[in-house]
Amino acid sequence: MRILITACLIFANLSLANEKDDSVVAVVNGKKIKKSTLYKYHQDNLKFVRAQKKVTLESSLNDLINRIIGIDKARSNNLHKDPIVVNKMNDILYHAQISKDLEGELQKIKVSDKEVKQHYKNHPEYRTAHILFRLPANPTEEDVKNAFEKAVKVHSEVVKKPDTFVDYAVRFSQSSTGIDGGDLGYLPHTRLSPEFYESIKGKKKDTIIAPFRTQYGFHIVKILGEKTAEQINTDMYKKIIYDIKRDKIVENYFDNLRKKAKIKVYKNKLK
Repeated sequence: MRILITACLIFANLSLANEKDDSVVAVVNGKKIKKSTLYKYHQDNLKFVRAQKKVTLESSLNDLINRIIGIDKARSNNLHKDPIVVNKMNDILYHAQISKDLEGELQKIKVSDKEVKQHYKNHPEYRTAHILFRLPANPTEEDVKNAFEKAVKVHSEVVKKPDTFVDYAVRFSQSSTGIDGGDLGYLPHTRLSPEFYESIKGKKKDTIIAPFRTQYGFHIVKILGEKTAEQINTDMYKKIIYDIKRDKIVENYFDNLRKKAKIKVYKNKLK
């Protein structure tokens, strides 16, 4: 307790000294480092545990000096104009503005056990296995036709012998899970594409679903199991619901911003 009180008094004294005397403690390439800047940086530094390195006021000052030298060198090399750096800086600005505008609203998000129960009732979690006939990113009509015909042929064979699904997955699936018989394990609906989840939703165990298409290609899916509400990870589903609520807030935020912006989309150029 005495150590804690002493530490508090030290910080208090630093703050008082800072208020009375905000003198310059160093000048680097013409840029002044004031005592107030140093004390703030030093206190932030003390929050992080650094193995085998003692954080002192002098070491914090050296860090600040190195930072200024490094930034000056980057600017002299025009790194602040480099497209990759500019893009990263814009990413920081983008997220910082969203955080500034929405932080208060996002902090108000709450998820109850009742919401989890209702959400899971509408979105049960399945264990599935699949056989994937992959399509390229921009498939031709011929690519789609060939993949679909292969999927239909394999499906017609595997439904006659359901116990051979694993063998067919090992032989034909173009997914990394093929070697494991296509087993995807248990996945919440947010980890599956909408087309995939809608195709399996409500199906009973051991059902083998006819080929359907997602952005990855054509899938033949077998239902291996379904979790009960008592078996789910409640914390994970609270996070899922939180994310859904957060995404809705962000979507509304940009809807409002877009109404004030001048936007023209040339849809004919998207083809």
